[in-house]
Amino acid sequence: MEPHSDVSGRTLGSAVVLTVAFVAAEALCGWLGHSLALMSDAGHNLADAAALGLTWYAVWMADKPAHHGMTYGYHRVGIMAALANAVSLVVIALLIVWEAFDRLRHPAPVSAGLMIAVAAVGILVNGMIGVWLHNASRREHNDLNIRAAYVHMVGDALSALGVVIAGVVVAVTGRSAADPILSFLIAGLILWSSWGVMRESVMVLLEGTPVGTDMAALVDAMKGVGGVLDVHDLHVWTVGPGVLACSCHVVVAEQSIREGQQVLRAVARLMEHRFRITHTTVQVEVEGCEPNDTYCRAQRRQPALSRHRH
Repeated sequence: MEPHSDVSGRTLGSAVVLTVAFVAAEALCGWLGHSLALMSDAGHNLADAAALGLTWYAVWMADKPAHHGMTYGYHRVGIMAALANAVSLVVIALLIVWEAFDRLRHPAPVSAGLMIAVAAVGILVNGMIGVWLHNASRREHNDLNIRAAYVHMVGDALSALGVVIAGVVVAVTGRSAADPILSFLIAGLILWSSWGVMRESVMVLLEGTPVGTDMAALVDAMKGVGGVLDVHDLHVWTVGPGVLACSCHVVVAEQSIREGQQVLRAVARLMEHRFRITHTTVQVEVEGCEPNDTYCRAQRRQPALSRHRH
């Protein structure tokens, strides 16, 4: 069986080639047909081609092994790519709004038939790439980077559908204002689709609590482990797609060092199997421990348990 990243890389490579080819054709048809909606959609698709290329690069970088200079590896490259993709969408949306206002002030005749034909092809192309990326995202455990590219393509497919509708309106009513009005709707759709990815990317980079992680439930589960009296200094964050990390201190009753190690391992297993946290660092503390206590000094000398699985 081939590694998932290899499959994702080929999927993204094919998506980039197909998107660039369609962008060239759509931009040319938009220019020939005087359709701002088509040219706006082509600009959106061009940014998507760049976003797909960035996603492709990030997937490749994420496979590079960790080393002394990058002890966590390159997982965050994908998060940064997802944020860059979302920001690029916002910029494109603002440019589309600017051009749409200009087109409303200076109307131009629009070729409705060309709009409809090209946009219909766009629905097919973007829909097909969207399915590819959706499947790749599922294989890669909902990778935020690939999901950002998927959101791009879904937005493109919906934009193309809007262009078809605008083309029909222009053909039936002869009102070319439907073209820039549709461009406003495309811009709104782009902003809406990019917001979730941007917010999640920023939260990861700020090392916020991962989406879907119930901290209260995690604390309760850890306190339910035999021997654990309390938990404090608990931190959970996302290293990269599918890699969650945690550090914490657990308070235990006075016991042997062997028993303390058993508690640590039980906590680490709980985090991995129930909460999908694959990198854990747990420090044990003894309840009521005095600085001159012989056991406490021995307990402090033992290293914290750290488990890390990629």
